[in-house]
Amino acid sequence: MSDVTVREGAYLSRFGKLFSAGPVKPGDSYGAPGMGNSTTIAVASALFIFAVWWVVTSPAFGPMIQPLFLPSPAQVWEKFISVSVEGYQDRTLGEHTWASVQRIFIAFFLAAIFGIPIGIAMATNRVFRGVFDPPIEFYRPLPPLGYLPLTVIWFGIGETQKLVLLFLAMFAPMVLNTRAGVRSVAIEQIHAAYSLGATRAQVLWHVILKGAMPEILTGMRIGIGFGWTTLVAAELVATESGLGAMIMSASEFLVTSVVIMGIIVIGIIAYSFDLFMRWIEKKVVPWKGRV
Repeated sequence: MSDVTVREGAYLSRFGKLFSAGPVKPGDSYGAPGMGNSTTIAVASALFIFAVWWVVTSPAFGPMIQPLFLPSPAQVWEKFISVSVEGYQDRTLGEHTWASVQRIFIAFFLAAIFGIPIGIAMATNRVFRGVFDPPIEFYRPLPPLGYLPLTVIWFGIGETQKLVLLFLAMFAPMVLNTRAGVRSVAIEQIHAAYSLGATRAQVLWHVILKGAMPEILTGMRIGIGFGWTTLVAAELVATESGLGAMIMSASEFLVTSVVIMGIIVIGIIAYSFDLFMRWIEKKVVPWKGRV
């Protein structure tokens, strides 16, 4: 066998390992689908996207896409530095980011405080289910832009209107995931707890709530995701600060580099929080996916 053939076989083997099943855990007979670390593939995918972006916007290749439609990475980076130091709309990037983060997380905590208990109540009590299920299921499929004018009429154009819009976007996913999590708890576990002398409050806290916790955390992750997607709509009306307001203002004046910069900042913050929620899941519900 020639050296070329050996090298080709080695390259193919390495490439194949990227898409092979992950290593078998102790006690398992076979590797489960999707097991294994995907960090290398994720980094390679991100670098490939960045490389394509650089190529299609590079002056050396034309550019293939004009800066008005897609600025180069260098132009976006220059605008990032410029807005961070000099500001945009009389506010720096840090001030815009802080304004948006405050709105998102205030609405997020309010949605969690109200949504999780209501979801538990809907799953354990038919009266609560009958009261809350129709309005939640009615407004849940509606896009935030659909009821944005109504929130302006009811709450004006101040901070309250923006918080209400973000709250509604996050509230429904948290309620429905909490309800689904509670109803997924095995009835055998509940009967076993009662047979051992547990009270209703103990069953609710130690069996139902802990059994539903994976779905509750998933609902919180989905909810914050809906919140970020609603941010631009929330900051659309009479807002001078915030990433959404910055993006909308830049789009009106065709400052595409600022638009892309704002989108990247939102994506980084949202993804960072999602990673944080995944870390909490591993600490709070280490049994998720194992039973």
